[in-house]
Amino acid sequence: MYDYRNNLKRILNKTAGDDKSLQNSLSAIKAILAMAEGGEVVSTQVVPKKEKSSDHNQEKIQLFNSLLNNIAELIASPGNEKAKKEASGAIHKLTFFGGISKKYGKSLGRLDNVIQKSVETDQVVNQKIFEQALKPKKQVKRDYRTGKRYTIIRTLSGAQLTTDNGDIAFEVNESQIHSLNLKTGDIVEALENKTALGPEVEILRVVGYKNMRKRDYDQIETFRYGVVQGSSGNLSVSRNVKGQKLKIRGKNIIVPVDSSYYQNGTIHLEDGSIVDLAWYSEDVRLKKDPASAVKIRWIYETEAPKRVGKTPKKINKTNLSPTKINKTNLSPTKIETLDLDLHYQRVGIAIGDNQNEKILEEIVNKYNGIPIPINAFEGKKKAMENQIKNLDIVILVTAFAAHDSTWNIREFASKYKVKFAVSSSKGYQSFERALYRAANGMPAYEGNQQLEYKKKKIKNKAN
Repeated sequence: MYDYRNNLKRILNKTAGDDKSLQNSLSAIKAILAMAEGGEVVSTQVVPKKEKSSDHNQEKIQLFNSLLNNIAELIASPGNEKAKKEASGAIHKLTFFGGISKKYGKSLGRLDNVIQKSVETDQVVNQKIFEQALKPKKQVKRDYRTGKRYTIIRTLSGAQLTTDNGDIAFEVNESQIHSLNLKTGDIVEALENKTALGPEVEILRVVGYKNMRKRDYDQIETFRYGVVQGSSGNLSVSRNVKGQKLKIRGKNIIVPVDSSYYQNGTIHLEDGSIVDLAWYSEDVRLKKDPASAVKIRWIYETEAPKRVGKTPKKINKTNLSPTKINKTNLSPTKIETLDLDLHYQRVGIAIGDNQNEKILEEIVNKYNGIPIPINAFEGKKKAMENQIKNLDIVILVTAFAAHDSTWNIREFASKYKVKFAVSSSKGYQSFERALYRAANGMPAYEGNQQLEYKKKKIKNKAN
């Protein structure tokens, strides 16, 4: 007979007082006794079948949920690597369950193959680019404590950063100076850029002003918003956008400009470009050849329409019979302009800085409107709301506006029933169209829509 006494002692010594331990001990004792009597025992441990089955079902449900969610993600964003990996993992784990593998093994295999072949589409790529563009740019963290102070002395293009002793520490280009609207005597904090990339120094902020003696620097005169006219290779500036003539020492001057000149490697001169000019007041060349002393300080980014010539094409009347002469061919040249009259409505121009502000104000004046600049970089919502609520029309120039301000302007324009339109380009033709759409209740955004802009003909005055 089988000696079961030692087995029973070990079982009883390991038995705890909880129900599960007692149940397992009882089953083990029954198994030992059965062996002693010569019976067969399949297992010496009780397995709670319901609990085990329940755990398996719960795991299946979780895997199916994971698979379906990731398939949905792949439909919305084809080629999503994370979704592909998780969906494939869920399929592999499901195949470990006997019933599922037997019934759905082939289907799951095909599904896994299709998931692995999922790739990004152009639409997904464009959507990612669009979403990335809408994300507000992170402000660059600067340690102002490490910046050193310098005094600005303007040059014809750019400026010199001088120390307290008057020594020139750095020279910076016009792009840094123009964006901050710096002038001679401004005291700035700047950081030296010790890397090979970028400018030698970065101007952080303006911290004060120093009234300098005139003998300590060369005085400069400027002519702002000059209009470039002429054909390629024969360009010149003689007037600004307001029609004021360029005068140097009391004389009207025409300054030829070089069409091959490029600013920052991209912006070039052409007929219709808007420029700032500068020259030293005491330049000796101003007496005999003033044009040679003038330099282009800045070219504004515009999309100016080509200027129409003042003289009509000559018609050879000898080759035309009286019946073939068309009176319209002999009439003065006509300039096309939009058929728009604002009737002195108040037009808010939402723009970040005054770079193109004067040009856009001229367009509003042209159509009998009252231009009112709005700082689209203004962070205070209440201040922006107070500006917009008293307007009739507001035009947002998105090229100059901060992203968070864009939503504020749209919100307040809707709240106070102000006519609203968007000019996505810096060019004044785009702004002119936006003005037309707002005044006539057309869509705020032009996009790819085919919109009709009615035009009227205006005859040039005879010279």
